[in-house]
Amino acid sequence: MSASRQKRINRDFGKAIHQYGMIDDGDRICVGLSGGKDSLTLLWLLNWRLARIPVTYELVPCYIDPGFENGFARELADFCRERDWPLRIDYSDCGVVAHSDVNRENPCFLCSRIRRKRLFEIAAETGCNKLALGHNQDDIIESLFLNICYAGEISSMNPCQPMFGGKITIIRPLAMVEENEIRKFAEDQCFPGFENPCPTAKTSRRRAIKLLLEELYSSNRKIKGNIFRAMGNVRTDYLLNRAPAGTRP
Repeated sequence: MSASRQKRINRDFGKAIHQYGMIDDGDRICVGLSGGKDSLTLLWLLNWRLARIPVTYELVPCYIDPGFENGFARELADFCRERDWPLRIDYSDCGVVAHSDVNRENPCFLCSRIRRKRLFEIAAETGCNKLALGHNQDDIIESLFLNICYAGEISSMNPCQPMFGGKITIIRPLAMVEENEIRKFAEDQCFPGFENPCPTAKTSRRRAIKLLLEELYSSNRKIKGNIFRAMGNVRTDYLLNRAPAGTRP
């Protein structure tokens, strides 16, 4: 395993936690697993840091099975058990419903919304005050472009977002880590490559935005960092603000 890569990821991971005040002593954190490289890296780092920092917290890993055929819940549970990660599996039909005729929305949007709702419920049931998700820097940039292109608004995912009046806070400790670094780290750790059973995984809107951005990044290596920094450097005076009522000529 590349020691320098782990050092870089842990540095950016710790920087995000510190800058946004994500974790406090005594926190109980529900960790949403998807089976992908990002959430497995998230759980690995949260466990690894426990013995190395003067902050104590508890982890409750959870996987929401979307209900597709050829799922990998059992294999994921075996993987976690080998590492003494007590995984909770919640079997659902959110993916099936999102891809059925009853859904008139984007299937990814509805599936994500249902899974997030269930994660909130499980966090409450298990006494967790934080919900950790594996979104990385690339995900946050892609969400910005998704919302611009398909929702007509400038917004993205907040690295640390209190919900329900502060009863639970969503944290994204990988917010400053690039997806490519996580992919290489996952390979170093020999994380399993579970096949995503979702029928639209390779044709989603997010996938289209990802390909567009990859082409943009290839033209200039500074573009990704500039876009990410721009989300914290918004000059609202130079956006299309509507004039207050009664001030129009």
